[in-house]
Amino acid sequence: MSESIITCRGVEKTFRTGSQEVRALRGVDLEIGEGEFVALVGPSGSGKTTLLNLLGALDSPTRGELVVLGRRLDTLNKRQRADMRLRSIGFVFQAYNLVPVLTAVENVEFVLEMQGMGVRARRARAVEVLEELGLGDVLHRRPRELSGGQQQRVAVARAVASRPRLVLADEPTANLDGENAEILMHLMRDLRDRHGMTYLFSTHDARVVSHAVRVVTLVDGRVASDRAKPEEPPHEILPGVGKPPEIATAS
Repeated sequence: MSESIITCRGVEKTFRTGSQEVRALRGVDLEIGEGEFVALVGPSGSGKTTLLNLLGALDSPTRGELVVLGRRLDTLNKRQRADMRLRSIGFVFQAYNLVPVLTAVENVEFVLEMQGMGVRARRARAVEVLEELGLGDVLHRRPRELSGGQQQRVAVARAVASRPRLVLADEPTANLDGENAEILMHLMRDLRDRHGMTYLFSTHDARVVSHAVRVVTLVDGRVASDRAKPEEPPHEILPGVGKPPEIATAS
């Protein structure tokens, strides 16, 4: 395996509701290497989203050791965890969470602005990523003027614009039809290949699983299986989509 991006050792998470305890994770052992494209699957209540929240430094484990991008998350204070989320981890959710009053390019620029990138540099980066995702013709449209598939691609652009080493995606295709789900998965695979990002998807969607090169199954808060799949070569599904801008515009 390549350099580890994620290491979980005996990770447990217990939620308390009044006098009741719910054990969402029951000793998860997992290691994910740099550049992997991994689907995390399992029935509802198996702990997928809980694990993703822990890996994204949005929550803390009850027990166990959790190392992400070389840092033990339990040793980080609140500010350090927030900085890690801002600079090193990209998030893609089922809800697009776009700012409705901002255009597509402004939505992507927003995170870069929070990171302190200058005006010209962040505009250039936002345009570049949106063009990579086949959205060069909708840069100045607001979310309400975009289709669901376009909105999700803007959300992906926002997540990857800063070139994070790790991208966590929670049910990213749940609101998309078959064609748009295929487009999105091919585009994220292309971004992985081009920029070396590591992707971990929490999903019920067989379309996502079909594109993953490793499938980890959670059942009752434990890893029930962990299997690798042959990696098929990527192929273009829409003319120009997923190609660098200078190639995409050539004819």
